[in-house]
Amino acid sequence: MISEILPFWSKYWHYILITVATYVYVMWKSGKMKSDLQDYDNEMEREIPSEEAEKCASNEEEPALPKDLQHIPYKYQRPSEAEMRKKANEFFEIANARRTLRFFSSDPVPKDVIREIIRAAGTAPSGAHTEPWIFVVISDPATKTQIREIVENEEEINYRKRMGKKWTIDLQPLKTNSMKPYLTTAPYLILVFKQTYGILPNGTRKIHYYNEMSVSIACGILISAIQYAGLVTLTSTPLNCGPALRLLLGRPNNEKLALLLPVGYPAEDATVPALERKPLSDILVEID
Repeated sequence: MISEILPFWSKYWHYILITVATYVYVMWKSGKMKSDLQDYDNEMEREIPSEEAEKCASNEEEPALPKDLQHIPYKYQRPSEAEMRKKANEFFEIANARRTLRFFSSDPVPKDVIREIIRAAGTAPSGAHTEPWIFVVISDPATKTQIREIVENEEEINYRKRMGKKWTIDLQPLKTNSMKPYLTTAPYLILVFKQTYGILPNGTRKIHYYNEMSVSIACGILISAIQYAGLVTLTSTPLNCGPALRLLLGRPNNEKLALLLPVGYPAEDATVPALERKPLSDILVEID
């Protein structure tokens, strides 16, 4: 029997290996796709509350918004194609001029400008109109100093232990480290908190659908509004600082820190890395 198999193997071994390798690859690929789908399902489960969570949030079978919510005509004036092109290009030029700044002037900024910027961020869409965001604006020097101490202490550990060698190496060209002087130099700090759930007047919890996505959109509008107003900022997400900053600012347990933004004018000697953004052809897929 073995004598019959050996000639066959010696003649066709490469075909057999290709077949086996192809089978293994297909099985691995299908398993990976299944895993990816499972990850997606798990993500959706985290975003969409379970039936049990809904019962915990409210024992009433009533919508969060009034059942008789009025729907009004949408006021819209259609621009010409020339106007659309002009506005689209103007907004691109404004957005394209935005840069991440680490060098701020201490010159004061009118508080009403900051309020209007926050008001613009509050126009963001949200799941079931839950508006799961809180913007904490800080100009008090003592509080900014406390925030800087918390952030720098944690960032020193982050750079030394948590972030890993590759992460810190990738950051070297950007000349960033654990020291954050802009947190006390910038006239304002805006801390964006996402509300994982709301609290109704009767004390029960209100479900905040897609709170992560909703707050992310609001942050995008916030950053655009800062740029449009003629100010600069730095998108800061200090690792492991959220709980301490929440306690410092007296924020409730249902709020989690999403973003910390120093806001102000650039320092006169401010510099930025000479980076280039991806061209449109690299980020756009058109299916006509």
